Amino acid sequence: MKYLRFYEYGINWLHLKLNKRQFLIFSSMLVGLTAGLAAVILKSIVHYIHRAIKHDYHISSGYYPNLLFHHLDLVFPTIGLLLTVFFVQHFLNGKLGRGTANILHSIIKKSAILPKDQMYSHIVSSALTVGLGGSAGLESPMVTTGSAIGANYARTYHLSYKDRVLLLASGAAAGIAAAFDSPIAGVLFALEVILADVSISAFIPLIIAAAVGALCSKIILQEGILLSFHYLQPFNYHYTPFYAFLGILAGLVSVYYVRTFVRIENLFKPERTRVYAKALAGGLVLGILILLFPTLFGEGYSSIKALSDMRADSLLNNSLFSAYAGNEWFVLIFIGVLMMLKVVATSVTISGGGNGGNFAPSLFVGAYLGYFFSRLVSMLGITRLPEGNFTIVAMAGVLSGIFHAPLTAIFLIVEITGGYELMIPLMIVSAVSYTVVKYFEPYSMDAKKLAKKGHILTHSKDKSILSSLKIASIIETDFHRIDPGAKLRELVEVVAHSSRNIFPVVDKENVLMGVILLDNIREVMFKIELYDSLLVKELMRKPAETVGSDESMQSVMKKFDETGAWNFPVIDHGKYVGFISKSSIFSKYRKVLIKSNIS
Repeated sequence: MKYLRFYEYGINWLHLKLNKRQFLIFSSMLVGLTAGLAAVILKSIVHYIHRAIKHDYHISSGYYPNLLFHHLDLVFPTIGLLLTVFFVQHFLNGKLGRGTANILHSIIKKSAILPKDQMYSHIVSSALTVGLGGSAGLESPMVTTGSAIGANYARTYHLSYKDRVLLLASGAAAGIAAAFDSPIAGVLFALEVILADVSISAFIPLIIAAAVGALCSKIILQEGILLSFHYLQPFNYHYTPFYAFLGILAGLVSVYYVRTFVRIENLFKPERTRVYAKALAGGLVLGILILLFPTLFGEGYSSIKALSDMRADSLLNNSLFSAYAGNEWFVLIFIGVLMMLKVVATSVTISGGGNGGNFAPSLFVGAYLGYFFSRLVSMLGITRLPEGNFTIVAMAGVLSGIFHAPLTAIFLIVEITGGYELMIPLMIVSAVSYTVVKYFEPYSMDAKKLAKKGHILTHSKDKSILSSLKIASIIETDFHRIDPGAKLRELVEVVAHSSRNIFPVVDKENVLMGVILLDNIREVMFKIELYDSLLVKELMRKPAETVGSDESMQSVMKKFDETGAWNFPVIDHGKYVGFISKSSIFSKYRKVLIKSNIS
């Protein structure tokens, strides 16, 4: 406790002594170190859990310690999901906040503030899920953990919103950098996925955080824990058409991945409150899949390395189909089926209550696609393709398609392969895949969830600021209400004491019946003979549109554009609340824009 107080005192002293820019750079280093260590801890925990429950068994070894373990494949994933659900329900009040969608939402709607428990909750929950066989990745929990560390550090030292977002992104960059020992990929991930508006000055903190995170990984983690490749063949430009076609396939497979994941996720939604039943169901399905296809256990990186090292037949070891390992066509079909089933295993893991991400599964699917395609071309006698290269390059294609992050995908593979030999095919496959996916799915998988709610964070500063505005903060309530049964005389009296030109007609139950526009009653206002005979309900009109109090700003602006109106009444649970106007939105937008530029 004494050391913690000394640490806090030291940072506070530096905060006073350093200027804003210097303190931000120092902070990015500290956030990168902490996020990097968190990622290393998570990787290590899962690695040693795997070793403990498998008794140092590796897929490529072809050996099971005993038959009992083979049947425990059915049990371990279920235990993992149940323990994860128990942890979330009893220690986190049922709230975990998974994926980058959670981070993007915090930037848009919560001023880049993430709950403090996310600095450790994703380490515990994903270790339980993936360590015990959940077919998901650890990178998303690492990103969330790093982001929470950065956001809460910035909040502790009262940094501006802009700096808070930057340190949040720095934590995410450090998480990815530590996961793969790839600092460039970490920076690019933060720029492509997390940050919507980037200035050159933002690069330095990101670079420092990612470099420190990668350094933690390089110093502490053993090589066997990290994904790495060493056996590559030189790029042959004669294979360029095949790489282009692989890019198309990678895009189509990415679309399949996204849509299948969403469908399975929707199957589990009706059971939202029955968390343990979902975990049991998900664990049972996952256990059966792993029993049939053991390589679906955990992240699956060891099987990716087996493919790149031309040991595809080893994937059938310890499966029910091991007798067919010598049949090349059966092995190829086995790999194709695994490629399609990985998304099922991952979505069942996450939808069943487990914690993990789609980063590792996307690399898994990509590797299997690349091997399947290149091996098929070779076996058909069309030409002899370098299967190891295609296995590796396709990983970038699927990652690019699912996350809409082609630069991250390209440089991640460049860094984990240790060279730029495959840069040209990586660029071709990633760009083609991204283009194909963009045609079918305008948003990435995580961003799609936000888009449905109107909370999408875009790479347009205008749209990003607009997304951050909340209707509740813009509602105007100083409109004079009038009863539908009131006479023209009363209406004229209300108009005389109001500076507005629109008047809501509201009954005694506070239900909006219509609106009175000043322009529409000018003629009758001066006909005194109608004052006691003409009723408000005869003069009111139906509003062009109404707005819900929880409606997205994109939806509101679309209604303004379609109707040409300047004011809409706001309704909350059927009751009239007030009005929202274009001018108030523009005014609020301008204030936020000025504030963001100053900070």
